Amino acid sequence: MASLPLPLLLLLVLSAPGTSLFPPGSGRLVPYDLLYADGVRAYFARDWPRAAELLQRALHSYSQLLAARRGCQGRCREEAGFAGPPAAPCWETRFFDRVLQRAECLGECLGRRLGSEPSLHRASREIQEDFEQREPYNYLQVALFQLKKLDEAVSAAHTFFVANPQHLQMREDMEKYQRMAGVKLESFRDLQATLYWEAYETGVQHYNVDEYLQAAVKLEESLEEVLLALEDCRALCEGPQEDDTEEEMQLGLYEAIAAHYIQVLKCRQHCVLEVATKPGRVSATDDFIPSHLDLLQFAYDQVGNHALAAECAASYLLFYPSDELMLEKMKRYQADLGEGASVASRENIQRYVQRSLMEKKLIYYAVEHLGGTFDDPDPWTPDELIPESLKQKHRTHKKAEPILPPPCPGPFTFEGITIAMDSLQLNGSQRVVFDRVLTDSECKDILRLAKAAGGTGDGYRGRQSPHTPHERFEGLTVLKALQLAQDGTVNWRDATLLLHASEKSRKIVESYFTPGKRLHFSFTHLVCRTAVEGDQDGRMDLSHPVHADNCLLDPEGKECWREPPAYMYRDYSGILYLNDDFHGGDLFFTELDAVTVTAQVRPKCGKLVAFSSGGENPHGVWAVTRGRRCAIALWYTLSPEHAEQERMEAEDLMRQGDEEQELSHTDVEKHMGTDHSGGASPEPPVPKERARSTSQRRTSSSESGQQPQKLRARDEF
Repeated sequence: MASLPLPLLLLLVLSAPGTSLFPPGSGRLVPYDLLYADGVRAYFARDWPRAAELLQRALHSYSQLLAARRGCQGRCREEAGFAGPPAAPCWETRFFDRVLQRAECLGECLGRRLGSEPSLHRASREIQEDFEQREPYNYLQVALFQLKKLDEAVSAAHTFFVANPQHLQMREDMEKYQRMAGVKLESFRDLQATLYWEAYETGVQHYNVDEYLQAAVKLEESLEEVLLALEDCRALCEGPQEDDTEEEMQLGLYEAIAAHYIQVLKCRQHCVLEVATKPGRVSATDDFIPSHLDLLQFAYDQVGNHALAAECAASYLLFYPSDELMLEKMKRYQADLGEGASVASRENIQRYVQRSLMEKKLIYYAVEHLGGTFDDPDPWTPDELIPESLKQKHRTHKKAEPILPPPCPGPFTFEGITIAMDSLQLNGSQRVVFDRVLTDSECKDILRLAKAAGGTGDGYRGRQSPHTPHERFEGLTVLKALQLAQDGTVNWRDATLLLHASEKSRKIVESYFTPGKRLHFSFTHLVCRTAVEGDQDGRMDLSHPVHADNCLLDPEGKECWREPPAYMYRDYSGILYLNDDFHGGDLFFTELDAVTVTAQVRPKCGKLVAFSSGGENPHGVWAVTRGRRCAIALWYTLSPEHAEQERMEAEDLMRQGDEEQELSHTDVEKHMGTDHSGGASPEPPVPKERARSTSQRRTSSSESGQQPQKLRARDEF
């Protein structure tokens, strides 16, 4: 079920139903935040018809508000614009005369289109972010599903998922929808799709298969829509001033105007990043507009239209006038067209570049002389435009790292351990399966640890899995295992075996994948998943949805984005299995589409699956439908700064405990060597300065070095 954001919770608590202020038929646009609050209130009251109606109205109101703002900005720019420079003697009054006319125009236009005061439609920043992140669609898809409006529910879910591909619960919901009978393929559509992304991706696809004429048509369509989207974005920048800092005194007239205007200019500059960022991604497509022109010039060249190829090349050179390759192409195009042919860049691109450079100049002047910062979104900004004092602080744009071929496996010399499957047999890259990493006895000991600590460890303490309601999840970190052993809750030898088994696995993975390079633990987790009895009929979900370990998987775009919130520092992953007495729970690998299964591995005691953590290895876990599946999940990094700190603490505890146990053994041996009274058997050695349980104070017939039998009762917990 969708979670409730705190700002929305406060709005629900502090306000009565707000839509009553705007009766139906009044011609007034109801503020979207009030509709949203009433819709979520109905959602949690399980009033599905009203929730669906209000959430849909909220989305419509939000869309209408943005359209009104864009429309009024465009109209008032024409009706109350600045026609020519004001006369020098009275420039100030003439300038502000136009400013007042623009303000009047905007107020009148918005009031007429909204049917109410524009100030009533100002929502909190948190509610705005909810709509920008498409959160209302998350509530809406549940309400529509409850109303058995399946196709509409699928569209709402898909719309939310496109913008939130890392949302695991929605990813699982999408997989359920895909398996449901009666769901139409066309229902999986983005209700907020922007026209240019579809055109751009289609154009690139044509380009990649040498269909240059079709590529040019789609790329031209995309470029036109991108420029329109930029204007829409820029129009929305002229909103209220955002002031997060507390000033000691109010700003004067010109200081306040300058601060607000620079905020607007920075927002306008940022629009190129917003337009170039596909929904659901954090990073923008590099050089979005210049890349259109580069692709177009090549496509037109390939189909023999040298005039349009030259025009696109000239337009590209407005961004990068020193690009040697493009300059060479321009010479060739001019030679092909003849001496008399004139080649000019596109006028709309000229205006775009000139306006952007003028805005950058003002922003850099303000940053240098008035303070503040500016992250320039464009890598093509000329160096001469940036003041000398700011050049060192100027944002540097990262170039894409070259894709290196996977390393060849190193020599494998671990006695008794065998390679059961390699990358070739697993139909992928940098994948391997080892057998006999643990013995049956070692697996049983670690399973005993998991059982004893399952209710007292970390993780979810036996509650429902974070990935499915049909399984219970128990997790234990190495540090928690040692702390529980120190308290006498679990067997000390079992806890240290967890550390030794994971370290053995690390050495195996390091030897195979990164010989000569140190692999550090990023995270170690003993995990058990237990099928909920009586809750498996008709189950269609997975135990763990398909994902990659260091990037955000985008199945639709067939890409994996190495950006937050992904664990980008993870380099290799491993799973060391402890048992196989359960149904389901197999690990499987897929293509980037998260659907096409390329390999599958059945868990077994001592089997270790290892693979690189990137987009080359999407993987998931089939549903556990009966029994309990336990394994040690392992993640590794080549970066020492991201090494698992808890593990270091656990290793310190283990060393300390081993030393204390050794001292205890020595004391016992001395005692037994001098005392032959035949008294009761000595207590099991316990590290000094530890709190002993009541059961440990009693004498026991168990062997020295083992936990007393009384303690086993806690294992059954």
